[in-house]
Amino acid sequence: MGPITSVMAEELTRALGEAVIRTWSHLPKGVQNCLFQEAVTSQGESIRPQLALFLHEKHPRTSDPLGKPREMMEPDSLGG
Repeated sequence: MGPITSVMAEELTRALGEAVIRTWSHLPKGVQNCLFQEAVTSQGESIRPQLALFLHEKHPRTSDPLGKPREMMEPDSLGG
């Protein structure tokens, strides 16, 4: 196995991110908060509201059976 190219690194990063999203509701709240804060730190504070909404829409405990997100200010990822 050779060195990891930038394209491969991007694919691996995307795969890991997708795995985190799929398992988000099974992660401990402390891990959720840590991942959320790291994402905000790496991408900038302006991503916070969009990321919170995105996670809220993906999180099974905050979505209704029809797939519409319920009203909630922030997802569990913010320690709420």
